[in-house]
Amino acid sequence: MCDYGKNGRGNGNGTPEPAQERRGNMDQECVSLLPRVCEVLADSSKSLPDDTSLEKLLDWFTEAGRSLLETCPCLLDFVSTVVNNTDSDPSVISFTLRLSGLLTATEDGFKKLQERSVLDLVFNFQRWQEAGLWEDPCIRIGWIQGLRGTLQHPKALSFFVQSDFIKPLLQLQTDSSLFVASAANHMLAHILLFFQPVSPAGSNGIHKKDQYAERTYSGIKTAITLDSDPALTTETNAKYTAVVVAISEYLKESLVPKEKTKLHQSLQILKLLALLLAQARPPLRDTLLRTVADSLEELVTAGYSQLTLPLMDVILAANSSGPDECVARLLSSMLNANKPADLIHAAAAYLRRGRLDAVHTAQAARILLLPIDIITGQTLLGTDTTADEHRVLMVEQLKNKTSCVSMICVCLTNTPHITLVPPDVLLTCHPAFVVLAVLSLLRICSGDSSSSPTGCREVYRNVIGSGKVQKCALEALTALSSSPGAKDKMNEVFTLLIQYLDNPDSDPTVIHKSYKALIKWLSVCTDVSSITDQLRQDLIRVVQKRVCDMRWEVRDSTVEFLGQLAGVQVFLKSAEEEACRASEALLGGCSTTPLLREALQDPESYVRASATSALAQTLSHSWQQGAALTQEETEIVNRLLEILSEDTEGFARRAVVQYFIAWFSSRSSHKHPSSSLLMNSVHSVISKGSVDLDWEVKVHTLQLAELLLDETFSGHQGYKKGSDTDPASLHPYGVVSDQAYTLHTHNLQRTNMEGSDSAGALSNLVEQGVFSALLSGLVDCDRPVGLKACRLLITVRETVCPLPLDATAAMATVTCELPGWGWGQEIRNILGRKKNNQTKEADIVVDSGEDGEVGEVGASESGDGLCVSVCDALSCLQLDETLDVLTQSSDHVHNSLLSLLQDILTSNAAHTHSDREQGEEVIVDCY
Repeated sequence: MCDYGKNGRGNGNGTPEPAQERRGNMDQECVSLLPRVCEVLADSSKSLPDDTSLEKLLDWFTEAGRSLLETCPCLLDFVSTVVNNTDSDPSVISFTLRLSGLLTATEDGFKKLQERSVLDLVFNFQRWQEAGLWEDPCIRIGWIQGLRGTLQHPKALSFFVQSDFIKPLLQLQTDSSLFVASAANHMLAHILLFFQPVSPAGSNGIHKKDQYAERTYSGIKTAITLDSDPALTTETNAKYTAVVVAISEYLKESLVPKEKTKLHQSLQILKLLALLLAQARPPLRDTLLRTVADSLEELVTAGYSQLTLPLMDVILAANSSGPDECVARLLSSMLNANKPADLIHAAAAYLRRGRLDAVHTAQAARILLLPIDIITGQTLLGTDTTADEHRVLMVEQLKNKTSCVSMICVCLTNTPHITLVPPDVLLTCHPAFVVLAVLSLLRICSGDSSSSPTGCREVYRNVIGSGKVQKCALEALTALSSSPGAKDKMNEVFTLLIQYLDNPDSDPTVIHKSYKALIKWLSVCTDVSSITDQLRQDLIRVVQKRVCDMRWEVRDSTVEFLGQLAGVQVFLKSAEEEACRASEALLGGCSTTPLLREALQDPESYVRASATSALAQTLSHSWQQGAALTQEETEIVNRLLEILSEDTEGFARRAVVQYFIAWFSSRSSHKHPSSSLLMNSVHSVISKGSVDLDWEVKVHTLQLAELLLDETFSGHQGYKKGSDTDPASLHPYGVVSDQAYTLHTHNLQRTNMEGSDSAGALSNLVEQGVFSALLSGLVDCDRPVGLKACRLLITVRETVCPLPLDATAAMATVTCELPGWGWGQEIRNILGRKKNNQTKEADIVVDSGEDGEVGEVGASESGDGLCVSVCDALSCLQLDETLDVLTQSSDHVHNSLLSLLQDILTSNAAHTHSDREQGEEVIVDCY
C-alpha cells in the first residue's frame, strides 16, 4: 500500500484563483482526511455501501479544478495503487479512470502521471479486457469519460493518436449499453469540435455554440492556442487530421446498414452527425458533409422508416449553416419519399426546425395538409399536382386505422406552423380554410359524417370517436385562434365547441380542451356582438348542465372555465366599443355566482378549490368598483371560513387564503362599508391559517399578513415594501452596517415624534394576529414558512424599532401574548436563552420555573400566556442570524465535502466492525 499521508500544498504562486475554483478548494481538515479516504477506496478488501458517494466525491474534485493535484498529491499514489490492482471494485476503478481525466486535463498533471508510468496503465483498455473487467459498462464509460477529461490540450491528443484509441472508441459508439454508446458519441464529437483549428477571425478554438468545449469539468477550461509554437501547431494539426480522416471514413463506411439488424449502428452515427454538423465550423463541416454525402443519399433512398427523423435531424443541421446543393438534394428526396408516414414525419420536422426556403416550405405544408384534405374533402390544396402524386399512396395508408390516427395527429399538431407560412408561398390555402378543415374533422370525429359528403368515407370512419384525434384537433384549434383571418370564423368555432361540450360521449379531457379553446378564442376576439343569441343560450344551458356532471373532472373544468371567463375582457361594438367581461357578454342574466357558490359544497376537494378561485375572479370587478356586498356574498365569506377551519384537503384551504389575498388587494378603499367584514375575516384567516397543517396555507397566510403590513406602514419613512428582497441587504449577520445605522440615526427624531402613531399601527397589527402569525411562522418546521416570517419580522423591526434600543414609552407599551404551549413556548425559550447572554440588560426579568425556563424580555404574566414587548422581542430574537441559516440550502452542512469524507470513513468502520452482522445500515451522505 502506498503512503497517502503526504501533506497537501496550497496554491503558493500568489495569483488569485477564479471564483469557481475557489469555491471548490478544500479546507485543511478535508485535505487531512483525504489520505485515509484514499486508503479505504484503494483497499480491494473493503467496499462502500453506496457507490453514489464516489459520484459526489468526483464532483467535489471537479470543482477543485487546477489546484487539485497541488492540494492533494496523495491522489497520484491513489491512482497508481488502484490501476495496479485489477482486483479493485469496478466502481472504484471507474471512479479512478475519471479522476485520472481530471488530473491530466492540464499539461502539468498529464506530465506527472506520465512520469509515474501511470497514464498507460490507466487507459490500457486491453489490460482491463484481459482482467475480465471490460464487460462491466461502468468500466467502459469510466474509460471514455476519463479520456474525454484528458483531451484538453495538444499533448493529450498526441497520446490519444499514438495509443490508437480511435478504434475502440468507434466500436463503443454502438455499444450495447445506451449510456456507453451515448458517452462515446459525445466523446467523438468533443475530439473533432474541441481541437478544430482557430478560425482566422477569432482567437479562440472553441465554437460559441460548442457545448462540449464548454466542458463539465468546470475548473479546467483550456482554450487551444496553437499559433504560439509553430512546431507544436504542425504536429497537432497532423494528429487532428488523422483523427478527422479516421472518424469520417468510419462514418462513411458504417452509415448505411449492411443488414436490418445494423439499424442501431446507423441510428447512432446519425446522432453523431447531427451533433457535429450543427456545431462544426468550416473546414470540418465541409469535410464531414463531403465525405458522407453519398452514404446519406443511399440511406435516404433505402427508405428505412426508423431512420426518418434522425435523417431529418442531420439534414436540417447541415441546412442551418446556409444553402448547399447537396443538402437541398437530400431534403427534396426526403420530401418525396414513397412511404406516406415517412413523408409526413419529414415534412413536420422540416416545418418545425428547418431553415425555411419557399420551395421546400410550400412542399412540406402541402404534404401535411393532404391527409386532412382527403378526410374532410375541404379541397385545401386546389389543383396541386405535387400533392396528387402522393394522394393514392396516402389514401391507402390512411385506410389502416392505426396509421391513420397517427398521421392525422402529426398533421394537426403542425397546422399552426402551416398558417404562419407567408401567403405568397402557400397561395392555395388561406388560414381560414385550415380552421374550417379542423372544424370539419372535429365534426367527423363526433360522428357527424354528413358534414363531409365529399370526403373519403373509407378513411374518415377511422377517426370517428377517436379521443386522440379529438384532443389533437382541439389543441390545433386553440393554437389557430391567432392565425390571420381566423377571427372571421368565430361563430363556426363557437358552434362546434358548444356541441362538444354538450355531447354526452365527450370524455373529461375533451371537455377540458373545449373550454380551453373557447377561452383562447374569446381572448383574441375584438367583438363578440357577432355571436348569436342562440349560441349564448346554448352556452348557458351547457354550463348549467356540466357544473352538475357526475364526473368530478368535468365539474372542475366547468368551474375553472367560469372563473377564466370572468377574467377575459371583450368588446361589444353595438355598445359603442364598450369593454366588458366575457362572462357578462356571453352568460348575460345567468349569474355565475350561485353556480360557484353551490360548487363550494362539492364532495371533491379539487372542485371546491377551483370554485373558490373562480369566485375570486368573478367578484374582483365588484371589489374594484367598491360595490356593496350582497347577502349572497356575505354567506360565501362564511362558507369560505368554514372550509378553512374544517376542510380536510389542503387544496381548498389554500384557495380560501388566496381568495382573501385577492379581495384585500382588489378593494377600492379601506373606508368602504364592506371593509369591516373583510378585516374581520382577515383576522380569522390569519389566526386559522397560521396554525394550519399545510405549509402552503401558512405561506399564503404570511402573504396576507404582508399585505396588512404594507397597508399599515404605507408612507412610513424607512419601511421597505416587500419581504423577499435580497437577503444580504436585510441581515448583516447581526451587526448593523454603517449605512443602516446612519439611516436610523437620521430618522430617529422623526420616529420618536411619531412614536404614538407607530405604536397605534403596531398595536392594530397585534390585534389582527399578524405578529402572532409571524412569531409562530418563525419557529415553524417548514423552511419556506420560517424564511418568509423571518424576513417580515426583520421588516417590522427595521420600521418600528429605532436604534439604539431605547424605544419610546409609547412603543414599549405594545405587547403581544405568547401562549404557554407550542410556538409560544419556543419563542419564550429563545428569549430566555437570549436573556442568559445579556444579563446586563436592565429590562430583563429573570423568573426561573421548576423546569429551569427563564423569563422573557419585557415580559409580564397573563393567565397561561405571557405578554412580551413587541420591540424588545424583535430586538432579541436574533433574526439576522436566523435568516442567515434559513437562506442557506438544506444540504449546506450534510452534503459538504467534509461530511462526505467523514461518512466514507464511518461507513468503512461500520462494515469492518466485529458486530457488523447485526445488520446496522450506514447511509453515506451523497446525492
